[in-house]
Amino acid sequence: MKSRLQGCLMAVGAVVLVVSLLFNIGLAAGLAGKSSSHGSVKSEPVFEEQFVEGTEGSDNKIALIDLTGVISSSIQGQVGESMVEDIVGKLKQARDEHSIRAIVLHIDSPGGEVNASDIIYHEVVKTRAVKPVVVFMGSVAASGGYYVAVGADYIMASDLTITGSIGVILQTLNYKDLIQKIGVKSVTFKSGRYKDLLNGARDMTPEEEKLVQEMIDNTYSKFVGLVAKERKLNVDDLKSGIADGRILSGEQARQAKLVDGLGYMEDAIAQAKERAKIKDAQVVRLRPTFSLSQLLRIFGKSDLSRIKIAVGPETLSLETGKLYFLSTHLFTGM
Repeated sequence: MKSRLQGCLMAVGAVVLVVSLLFNIGLAAGLAGKSSSHGSVKSEPVFEEQFVEGTEGSDNKIALIDLTGVISSSIQGQVGESMVEDIVGKLKQARDEHSIRAIVLHIDSPGGEVNASDIIYHEVVKTRAVKPVVVFMGSVAASGGYYVAVGADYIMASDLTITGSIGVILQTLNYKDLIQKIGVKSVTFKSGRYKDLLNGARDMTPEEEKLVQEMIDNTYSKFVGLVAKERKLNVDDLKSGIADGRILSGEQARQAKLVDGLGYMEDAIAQAKERAKIKDAQVVRLRPTFSLSQLLRIFGKSDLSRIKIAVGPETLSLETGKLYFLSTHLFTGM
């Protein structure tokens, strides 16, 4: 009995030792990753090809890339530092791989950060200059999701897709009355007139409201101008019509010329083949290649501490001070 107890204790001790070792190695890898991210040398994400459908063994491939969820540089990537870096890495790999003749970008996103959406759009445009890019919209491809989509050669939606929501949003909280009730006083030292812009402890001045609105309007003008250019539509018609933040069904978007056609994923794949001028192909999904470094990233991953007041769903909390192409009215609690 005593020997069995000793054996169990030794086994538990060995497990604890291994877990501790992995944790420390992962922690070191995480710290090294954070320090190296500030340097000039950075490895490119590598993704493996997973067969989905089509003609196995064909020399031609259609790459399927998924862009799902909120578009944000703050969301951890599976391979890169962020989900944005992952999407960019997949597009680059598909663009450079000779056997990949066309790309289907599957978008199922309500939008997200302005800059993050623009980075992915820019990469889509670079890719379409090399080989055909077809966007297939899933349940939702609104706001920033649509911003990314206009960079493709062809946009296909389902008639049940929710899209549109062309607009910009910035949110903050005013908790002045709350802190007064509980006896808390906010003290701010600043070097410039607008340094504490969006300070929730006080009301905004008319000048500050004008400044913020001008920034919103400038970003909105870029969004509308981009849609007008890519979809060959009139800017003024867009601003006085559907580019007012409204959401549209796939059929409404087709009638408004925001998308090229309606169909299913198989139709988007057929469109990609047609544009690549190929008859057969194997459809492959680009996904992260599992490696020891990924395992160590899991152990070494740590989020930066931040003060956040979440109103509504946790995954859709807007960060104060950031501009978003995001269809917030698709969700409750926003």
